[in-house]
Amino acid sequence: MLKLIFTGNLTANPESRFVDTASGQHTVCNFTVAVNRIIRGEKYTEYIRVSCWDRQAENAMRYLAKGSKVCVASSTITTHAYTNRDGKSAASLEVSADDIEYLSSRSGAGDEKMREQAKNNGPDEGFMKMPEDIEDRLPFA
Repeated sequence: MLKLIFTGNLTANPESRFVDTASGQHTVCNFTVAVNRIIRGEKYTEYIRVSCWDRQAENAMRYLAKGSKVCVASSTITTHAYTNRDGKSAASLEVSADDIEYLSSRSGAGDEKMREQAKNNGPDEGFMKMPEDIEDRLPFA
């Protein structure tokens, strides 16, 4: 079993596009997460490209922005070899997200985008409407 879980910050705003497949048209969203780690006292930053699909892609476009802190879980990892600007061989990691946790606080990065969405959609957008008499029907209330 392979499971990769990492936490970091978006390096830029997410980008989305539509992809035609045999099962129809799907939305795909891509973004890059900078993950900091320390090895033998030296700080390194890894950049991991993330893709997500359909409803998860729509949510990423709606709630993520440059600097947003996320935790991504994936069971699919792909490496790509390329030649960098200095002419040296390099590799990049790309994952297809199984789960994305949005970790930025209300005062954190990406809030401007969330405030704009709330203003356009109303305060209850994306939340389940609770029945008026819910407290009367709950056995533990």
